[in-house]
Amino acid sequence: MSKTITLALTGASGMAYSMRLLEMLLAGGHSVHLVYSQAAQLVAVQELGLTLPGKVSETRRLLLERYPCRAEQLQVFAREDWLAPIASGSSVADAMVVCPCTMGTLAAIAQGSSDNLIERAADVTIKEGRQLILVPREAPFSAIHLENMLKLARLGVVIMAANPGFYHLPKQVEDIVDFMVAKILDQLGVEHQLIERWGSVALPD
Repeated sequence: MSKTITLALTGASGMAYSMRLLEMLLAGGHSVHLVYSQAAQLVAVQELGLTLPGKVSETRRLLLERYPCRAEQLQVFAREDWLAPIASGSSVADAMVVCPCTMGTLAAIAQGSSDNLIERAADVTIKEGRQLILVPREAPFSAIHLENMLKLARLGVVIMAANPGFYHLPKQVEDIVDFMVAKILDQLGVEHQLIERWGSVALPD
């Protein structure tokens, strides 16, 4: 069964995770409501050479060309678009993923500040009892970071730090990216064939 996922991109390192996640969701026939910060635009250029235009209509066109799917599967919203459906509890989104998630965004969500559409959508997701997955990429974590994560985890938010495993014997960077994306898809209940499951990989003698 297809799902509707809100995907937010913020300025932490790890943009390859979000783009691969977007690709897999669209390829699987799922719908995505995408929103990104200005810092995420900078990181996308630095890490992927990918320019996310300031105009969301241009970003939508670019991503539909990059990841062919039915046009109605992808909607893109500006960070200050308070009329976006994901700003309301009546939104049809089944879950939300913030990937990558900065410590600033995580802190704002933990405090319920809702100063932009990313934070508001996350706040709505929590208050409506829907699934929220945060994928922070930071090292080391300070006590403040950990306290904010614990606060959110106690509310049922999934904290999935971008810490890939290596038991699937990755041979290239894409294999490491797929490991994390597979973990996110598992949490969303979305089927995939990105990695072999534990126990199915023959370990070396």
